[in-house]
Amino acid sequence: MIDGQLVKGHGTANDFVLLHDPHGEHALDPAGVRTLADRHTGIGGDGVIRVIRSAALGEEAGDVAHDGGAEWFMDYRNADGSIAEMCGNGVRVFAHYLRTYDLVQSQSFAVGTRAGIKHVTVIPDPLGGDEPWYKVDMGKWQLPGGGEAFDATVETPGVRVARPGLTVDMGNPHTVVALAHAEELEAAKLHELPHVEPVPPAGTNVEYIVIEPDNDPTTGTLRMRVHERGVGETHACGTGACASALAAYVWAGRGPQAPTTWTVHQPGGAVRIDITGETVALSGPAVITYEVTPRDLPVL
Repeated sequence: MIDGQLVKGHGTANDFVLLHDPHGEHALDPAGVRTLADRHTGIGGDGVIRVIRSAALGEEAGDVAHDGGAEWFMDYRNADGSIAEMCGNGVRVFAHYLRTYDLVQSQSFAVGTRAGIKHVTVIPDPLGGDEPWYKVDMGKWQLPGGGEAFDATVETPGVRVARPGLTVDMGNPHTVVALAHAEELEAAKLHELPHVEPVPPAGTNVEYIVIEPDNDPTTGTLRMRVHERGVGETHACGTGACASALAAYVWAGRGPQAPTTWTVHQPGGAVRIDITGETVALSGPAVITYEVTPRDLPVL
């Protein structure tokens, strides 16, 4: 892999442009990110990931990751050029990139992010597919509203009345809204920005879910769509899938009767969420789509 090489990849159709910059020689500014992420004039993606050694990042987060044993850092930007703390699907694609290009050889390794170190393990596809999945220990989750079932109100184009939502902190902010049925989920116009009250100071990702019947009392199933902060509607969101499963878990009472393993179906595909006390893990596939040839590279 040559320095400055660009690669396209996706996790459940949440797609990213990855920039190989191990020594920190290609600084990303918002305009450059928007150019790369533009689907008409650039490569196109929901975000841009710079693959950089933690020691070369030049930020406290990189120093913490390096000291904690994470050689590589996921420097993640939303499609609008803003810096994001975390991206669950992005971590899986980042991990797949590291293994594809022999930057790591282990089946289990650490990745640095602005939401802390994430530990990744390669696992068999639990749904029976041939390709491996990546299980990411997403760490601790929090309910900033203090544990109430609902702490926000969300107005959504296409949904007739404002609905209550639950704020979930996954290292980045989420607001989860439960809808009654699939038709209501399909009617939501998520290319438009939902209005959340109280207004989140740093913005929020908004997930809409419908909980589906599940014959196993230890597991749960739900369908989800998402409006991602700084992007719009995307086909999938890893931290959003975690937040959605956690909200469903909270609404089920958080007790022994509440499912702790959830399958989350998104437009881009399914992922699995495992809740263990105050921590949560995300498992799902990742794909490297193609490499961009040097003559096609935008100027960075």
